[in-house]
Amino acid sequence: MDQSLQTTYRDTAVASAEQRNRVLRNTYWLLALSMVPTVLGAWVGLQTGIARAMTPGIGLIVFLAGAFGFMFAIEKFKNSAAGVPILLGFTFFMGVMLSRLLGVVLGMGNGASLVMTAFAGTGLIFFGMATLSSIVKRDLSGMAKFMFVGMVMVFVAAIANVFLQSGALMITIAVVAIAVFSFFILHDLKRVADGEETNYITATLGVYLSIYNVFQSLLAILGIAGGED
Repeated sequence: MDQSLQTTYRDTAVASAEQRNRVLRNTYWLLALSMVPTVLGAWVGLQTGIARAMTPGIGLIVFLAGAFGFMFAIEKFKNSAAGVPILLGFTFFMGVMLSRLLGVVLGMGNGASLVMTAFAGTGLIFFGMATLSSIVKRDLSGMAKFMFVGMVMVFVAAIANVFLQSGALMITIAVVAIAVFSFFILHDLKRVADGEETNYITATLGVYLSIYNVFQSLLAILGIAGGED
């Protein structure tokens, strides 16, 4: 009887480990794939100037409506075949919206190098957090609640700065956002590694949003502090 129970427990543990690895692997693959429509969306946005043509207020409304609409749809269809195409559509939309900031930075004398620096910095942060997620054993749920408050504050301050247009406030928001969303990359990947998140589409969405915000924040800081006319 005891031997039978031990065999069952061992088989369940192996299956659970295989499931965690499969979800983590699919998350990384889908995350990599999601960068393709993001880049394509940014290119389309730069070529058409659609994001820059909007006033700050209209741009904010379009961004919020589009982002929350897509996220609602992703959550609704995360367990169906439509989940991945909707997620990729969302990343295309986010690329288009990113083109406004990209256009401003690329218009600077050293814009291309600033974009590459922000990209490299984002990559370093991601790989650092991904490595930590496989090492850290501590439960991060307590810190996640604190960081969620920080994320809400960043979100509210960013909306306010759309109208205030303060460079100092923008840098402050960006610095805090990098810290908050770097933590969320670690937190979300650890949840997958620990088997707490079993849907790779949901996991990808969370990590993608964090990476997007880290890149955007780094780009904003570099554009303000290191841009050349």
